[in-house]
Amino acid sequence: LGYFGMPHILLRFMAIEDENKIVLSRRIASVWVVISMGVSILIGIAGSAVSATGVIPALSGSESETIIIALSSLLASKGFIFALLAGLVLAGILASTMSTADSQLLAASSSVASDLMENTFHIRIDKKRQLLISRITLAVIAVIAVFLAWDADSSIFTIVSFAWGGFGASFGPAVLLALYWKRSNKWGTLAGMISGGVMIFVFKFLVRPLGGIFNIYELLPAFLISLCVNVIVSLLTPAPSKEITDEFESV
Repeated sequence: LGYFGMPHILLRFMAIEDENKIVLSRRIASVWVVISMGVSILIGIAGSAVSATGVIPALSGSESETIIIALSSLLASKGFIFALLAGLVLAGILASTMSTADSQLLAASSSVASDLMENTFHIRIDKKRQLLISRITLAVIAVIAVFLAWDADSSIFTIVSFAWGGFGASFGPAVLLALYWKRSNKWGTLAGMISGGVMIFVFKFLVRPLGGIFNIYELLPAFLISLCVNVIVSLLTPAPSKEITDEFESV
């Protein structure tokens, strides 16, 4: 559910120059999701099995996130060729981190400088000021990221999981309904995004601590609520213009 709301992934598709390549890109993205998720599970299984033998120390809490580094260090100790393979694994981690980070930063800066300033608040600014706002946005996000990473006991998985839920619940239903339901309008989309983002916090900090049947990942209930709110508000407000529905039909 989270993948439907990933802005940096949507930007990759929006940047495709040849529309004939969209189908191929969609297939590659779908296959890659299966591969990456499957490999992450295999890494966890391998790390658990190796730590059970005592070859590497048992990791718990936030330390369990370093299992790939522990396995790479173990692999590097087996010889030169294995050390090269371990280096490739660690380089891959850095490459994927940099790729995701630059896409997220680009999405955030463009959203503030273009979508928020011009499309939402209708503030017309020239390219120079737009660039300045983008740079300021990047600096603010960088400071926040450093602040979050400063805590040595913080869990990357916990932070990413919470952000993943927020993206999925806020933007996921909006993207799906925009693609498959022509009756969806801007008011339904806006209401769905707001309700999805709010419900992530509600379920995370108020409902989930109750335990029992409420102890589920907050993305699922927040996604469903956002989807329902989007549909209900869209039906209660005016339908999109004929121009938009014609464009929907043509696509």
